[in-house]
Amino acid sequence: MKNEPSPTYSYQLLIIEDDPLQAQYMLQLANSAGWHAVIAKDGETAKTVILQQHFQVILLDIYLPDINGIDLLKQFRNHNIDSTIIAITSQSSTELAIQAMRHGAYDFIEKPITLERLRVTLDNTLKHLQLTATLHNYEKNFKRDHFHNMIGSSLPMHNLFHIIESAAPSKATVFITGESGTGKELCAEALHHHSPRCDAPFIALNCAAIPRELMESEIFGHVKGAFTGANQDRDGAASRANGGTLFLDEICEMNLDLQSKLLRFFQSQRFQRVGGKQEESVDIRFICATNKDPQQQVKLGLFREDLFYRLHVIPIELPPLRTRGDDIRLIAEEFLEQFTSEEGKEFRRFSSSVEQTLQNYPWPGNIRELQNTIRNIVVLHNGNIVTPAMLPPLLRENSPDPQQPTSEEPHNNTEGHHNPPLESNIIPLWQVEMNTIESAIQHCDGNINRAAELLDINPSTIYRKRKLWDPVE
Repeated sequence: MKNEPSPTYSYQLLIIEDDPLQAQYMLQLANSAGWHAVIAKDGETAKTVILQQHFQVILLDIYLPDINGIDLLKQFRNHNIDSTIIAITSQSSTELAIQAMRHGAYDFIEKPITLERLRVTLDNTLKHLQLTATLHNYEKNFKRDHFHNMIGSSLPMHNLFHIIESAAPSKATVFITGESGTGKELCAEALHHHSPRCDAPFIALNCAAIPRELMESEIFGHVKGAFTGANQDRDGAASRANGGTLFLDEICEMNLDLQSKLLRFFQSQRFQRVGGKQEESVDIRFICATNKDPQQQVKLGLFREDLFYRLHVIPIELPPLRTRGDDIRLIAEEFLEQFTSEEGKEFRRFSSSVEQTLQNYPWPGNIRELQNTIRNIVVLHNGNIVTPAMLPPLLRENSPDPQQPTSEEPHNNTEGHHNPPLESNIIPLWQVEMNTIESAIQHCDGNINRAAELLDINPSTIYRKRKLWDPVE
């Protein structure tokens, strides 16, 4: 049975070997296996070559004339050389090879080196590199939790990011739907910034926030004297968005008369200013959005059917926050960091019970409600940790146990009335303090400095108190 020819790899191989005959032999073996190889006769030469060229794989002899191979391997790692390293060793130095693997070597080869052994090792290394590249690509595309100004690592958001990346290069109209506060404008901005039009203007109009009698002028502009108060010519959103993107939010709020003009504008990309007679031509990518069901609006006669089908080319539906799982925590942490910085506060994190409350709350107002909630907490309170007592009343009612503070939260609650505890249930204060400190140390895997930071006390306080609790220690 014939051996199949080896594939030609684009990977670069560095052979660090002081024996010229061995080096040339490995060079020929590597070349016959399809690799492009370079030889370095000692450690200093290798370090010079590595600065000039990137090598995916390095064959490193453990014994070199100027430096021990283990030390050279450590230097590579300290300087973030990301090459995959294979140690070369004699039969008597297997323990050194294992030591090299502890310091980051991927594999080792014993001398004398055969073609088959080198081929198998390089093939395995190639598969490792390809798997690493695939994993990196997966993490880049599927495990990301930020996309432009959008935050989320949940499956619905990964699907959304993929749709945005696919749709962004096109000029096709995008119709975004979703509940109020789900981030429709952020989605539109992401489409624009991920498109070839990213350096051109992004113009957004909220059709629900502009009086109906002014909407046509806001979109198309007007000429001087077109109506009372039109003291000069004015560019509308259509002119300002030329070459870029025009985002019409809450488009279902637009009156039917203007919808017919808008339909012609979408089809021809030509328009007239209010009071004007000359047509203008533009190049615009249209994105529309609504928090209503557009098809239901069509059935009710409130939205033109022909306009709906003209706009509904690439539909995107944003998921409500309550369906996004751990995204709630990610977004809340982002808001906490942002508002803590803006307000000059010292908040670092949420308590575990607050995290649970945030996760369980249905968020009818979606991201906008979460944003306002975190701002309310930061503005009205002080501290390092957000506790249940700091939550607005509506969320406090949804807390899993709003009356019971946890060990990471202050043991004071002045709200409501409580029955006095039984005498047998009262724990001495020193024991409560000891339990709290020891739990913190255990949580930090014995790191007293970290535990002191979480407890907001000096590390020397912990050492002193532990001495009092256990004088033998």
